[in-house]
Amino acid sequence: MKKHNFSAGPCILPQEVFQEASQAIVDFNNSGLSILEISHRSKDFMDVMDEARNLALELLGLEGQGYKALFLQGGASMQFLMTAYNLLQTKAGYLNTGTWSDKAIKEAKHFGEVIEVASSKDANYKFIPKGFILPEGLDYLHLTSNNTIFGTQIKHFPDVDCPLICDMSSDIFSRKLDFSKFDMIYAGAQKNMGPAGTTLVVIREDILGKVTRAIPSMLDYKTHISKGSMFNTPAVYAVYVSMLTMRWLKAKGGVEAIEEVNNRKATLLYSEIELNPLFKGFAAKEDRSTMNATFSLTDGDLKETFDAMWKEAGINGLNGHRSVGGYRASMYNALSVESVGTLVDVMSELERKA
Repeated sequence: MKKHNFSAGPCILPQEVFQEASQAIVDFNNSGLSILEISHRSKDFMDVMDEARNLALELLGLEGQGYKALFLQGGASMQFLMTAYNLLQTKAGYLNTGTWSDKAIKEAKHFGEVIEVASSKDANYKFIPKGFILPEGLDYLHLTSNNTIFGTQIKHFPDVDCPLICDMSSDIFSRKLDFSKFDMIYAGAQKNMGPAGTTLVVIREDILGKVTRAIPSMLDYKTHISKGSMFNTPAVYAVYVSMLTMRWLKAKGGVEAIEEVNNRKATLLYSEIELNPLFKGFAAKEDRSTMNATFSLTDGDLKETFDAMWKEAGINGLNGHRSVGGYRASMYNALSVESVGTLVDVMSELERKA
């Protein structure tokens, strides 16, 4: 039975990618070798890395604008550290909109003054703070575009006079933005891009080299730029699958085309949450994420029945995070409209039975 995978990450990837990636485990590029055993210095893999880095810039519309794309390791959590290590000289601003921005703030405090320009922590991150005033003299402002746990998403990004850094781990490549507003973007692969194990960093080269501290080679962006993401052995398979996913996205029409599909999915599910009296949303309506919809039952006595129904329908990964409870439907790029329709049908059926 086909599973409808709403897991928050690692998550669903395109079936075409699974098929090609599985073949490469047996025989990559008709080489007689598995992708898991080839040298990371071989031409076959060097071509993969080059294509992956080029596709990332192409899909974001950042080719020829002074940016470099890197595929690193350590997850987005390593970027919490590396961002501050490379860019924080005196003070930086952070918008606190969820668990991951809170963790980024903690790491940055090791390197300089960190100013929380605004926070929704006291409201359990139900909304995105707006209308905040930025202090002068920031080395950078750090944002988290989408909050997987709480189901909120920044819809409008501020115009700033300092470098703008954004963790886009859970909505990278999902919507059209002016990505040139950002001086650095980073994203763990295991949402819209590939399997866990690699992290995309897209950075404008001219923001580097401004801090006075010595930076260890492995944590220095300039090191990885100079070595083309090959300073140490990269996560070969994760980079390869990410490249395949970006190829798939490009063939589908790119970010603009997938945004239309993502909006259809989100509208379908949020409409049911609004119309069905048995469900209520968690996040503020104006800040609802198109990637992660968080909701709960209005009558807890129906939980056992609802859980049995969605599992019977082949739905996977719907349980909410412990910080919020209830349910979380993650609708990443590869999830079909039909899968969202299946969930909506189950929710409607529960209302008819209740």
